Amino acid sequence: MEPERYELSEPSRYTFTLERREFMRVFGGGLVVMVAAVDLLAQESGRGRAQGRGETPSLAAWLHIDEQGHVQVSTGKVEIGQNIRTSLAQTVSDELRVPISAIAMVMADTDKTPFDAGTFGSQTTPRMAPQLARAAATAREMLIDQAAARWQVDRGTLAARNGTIVASDGRTLSYGELTKGQALSGTVSAQPSLQPAAEWNVRGTSPGKVDGRDFVTGRHAYTPDVTRPGLMYGRIIRPEGYGGTLRRVDDGGAFAMAGVTVVRDGDFLGVVAPTERAAARAAAAIQATWNVPAGQPSSDTVYDYLKKNVDRAVAPAIEALPMPAGVVRTFDATYRIPYIAHVPLEPRAAVAEWQDGKLTVWTGTQRPFGVRTELSETFRIAEDKVRVIVPDMGSGYGGKHTGDAAIEAARLAKAANRPVKLVWTRAEEFAWAYFRPAGVIDIKSGVDANGRILGWAFDNWNSGNSGLQTPYDIPAASNVFHPSKSPLRQGSYRALAATANHYAREMHMDTMARALGIDALEFRFRHLKDARMRAVLTAVAEKSGWPKPSVAGRSLGIACGTEKAGYVATSAEVSKTPAGFKVERIVIAFECGAIVNPDGLKNQVEGSVVQALGGALFEAIDFADGQVRNGTMEQYRVPRFKDVPAIETILLDRRDIPSAGAGESSLIAVAPAIGSAVRGFGQVDTALPIRLLKA
Repeated sequence: MEPERYELSEPSRYTFTLERREFMRVFGGGLVVMVAAVDLLAQESGRGRAQGRGETPSLAAWLHIDEQGHVQVSTGKVEIGQNIRTSLAQTVSDELRVPISAIAMVMADTDKTPFDAGTFGSQTTPRMAPQLARAAATAREMLIDQAAARWQVDRGTLAARNGTIVASDGRTLSYGELTKGQALSGTVSAQPSLQPAAEWNVRGTSPGKVDGRDFVTGRHAYTPDVTRPGLMYGRIIRPEGYGGTLRRVDDGGAFAMAGVTVVRDGDFLGVVAPTERAAARAAAAIQATWNVPAGQPSSDTVYDYLKKNVDRAVAPAIEALPMPAGVVRTFDATYRIPYIAHVPLEPRAAVAEWQDGKLTVWTGTQRPFGVRTELSETFRIAEDKVRVIVPDMGSGYGGKHTGDAAIEAARLAKAANRPVKLVWTRAEEFAWAYFRPAGVIDIKSGVDANGRILGWAFDNWNSGNSGLQTPYDIPAASNVFHPSKSPLRQGSYRALAATANHYAREMHMDTMARALGIDALEFRFRHLKDARMRAVLTAVAEKSGWPKPSVAGRSLGIACGTEKAGYVATSAEVSKTPAGFKVERIVIAFECGAIVNPDGLKNQVEGSVVQALGGALFEAIDFADGQVRNGTMEQYRVPRFKDVPAIETILLDRRDIPSAGAGESSLIAVAPAIGSAVRGFGQVDTALPIRLLKA
């Protein structure tokens, strides 16, 4: 193939140009008034315009039974490693009365599954599972009605069992015989007869992971494994710093390489080549000069920057909360929360293909329908001309809400007129993905002569309002979030601001308890009325042996919290080392209502603990002059096997409470439990990335 050069002069990055002929074909002739799409940055918990499409689809959109009785279940949710393919199948299995082996889940394909706002906020179990339960129960009742009509018997004499309708006289009809592969007609009932949690058969157990063998043998395909006929490979040439604009390009070296296409569209600059190695060589051969704004904040100055750059349009005025009468002692503290990278096992990746005016993209995203909208707006084509397919992802942690790689791959594919695969490098993932927000938290509290908290003022700048409200019973409490202008791109993260808000609050509770000479557990109990919170605290205290560590010479810390309708308490046992300290043992008690899959839940909790260790002990983005300075796996420390302590998990199963999500809540008390334990040695926890400035 001869080398090509493909260049357009539109200056605005990621707002690509269209040839006039394409424009007229899409929008028609006459006077056309267009409004530029708002730049779609990362959004907490997937907020966006598409969330309003909450119509109830027909039953056939969710569930189909073929002539052999195989059940196909459709959901727009994404499998990110949280094993919802199994837990959702358990829900359908219970309500439809079929073996879990008969169920095939079709997930996250905008051409095949009902609209879904995204997989975020621990909402799959509390929202999608009940929706599929209603669909399955509706289908079950329809099948009973069909069998009753065929046999001319009272439907009350029939039962659904193991994929069949069974009559009282012993006759049976399989689901496949009843449906004959035709779509079930009808609308999902809002109030079908659902199986009470106390009578669950499949839910509440731990069946083998659906398609588990494919995962452990490596046969399961992820986005970087996708291939297409004539596939090419892409690379993007990135700016030299944040906010950089392209000033000059010398692409002669890349242009001379066989089979290479150079694509420039405003500040967008990339290459397409026949192999990954050729794409990397071509990208390296391009000499680009960028204008990068000077005077950008650094990781040292960002905290002052956030306080000085509050978004006055939406931020409430800062008003000092006067301490109530009766306060005899006050406590003040300020906490700094650094930016944190998501560090997913699988970096952002996409394969894009244009055929007959339709764009199909395979990509790892938590919001397939949101990315479809992004692609539609970027390339100015109707949404029904865009299909987004999400293979299972190698984790996301809230970091894959946007369609960055999808848009870039689609732009390269359009230029090359061939399918293009784009996989971000680890360096790109560190530098150009969005981060968990940085922030500053100020707390002021006051207690009476009996150590009762009477006043509480909690102000959070920028890091977010998840977990902002205190669970403690305090007569005069103010908890305020102040949105700020962020110098770095920021967005969702697993448990997001709840980690920072719980850290600051629980460390402040620890400060007060120590200063007042009150046991930390007792101090919390004095201010807690919530029975669920008291239950997890009691469970973790008993298991950890509070207040004594299991080994003499160690220190024990404790913390608790609630987020996404889950309740958690954590204790950390820490030892002193010549280098500082080491986390030896974590005991965590978690309650999220009725447990659907105990093994899956335990895996989620333990994984959350390991991830939380990173934020508590190591992780913090170091940046200056518009560049990340620790953007490698060697420089950016994440937990390693040697860092993981013994983890003891206590799961409280509440069949009387609806199931809540579990992917996030169990992170929130790990860091303050560790911080509390470190204080037990008489040390100020300056070693923690989320660190106390003054007390």
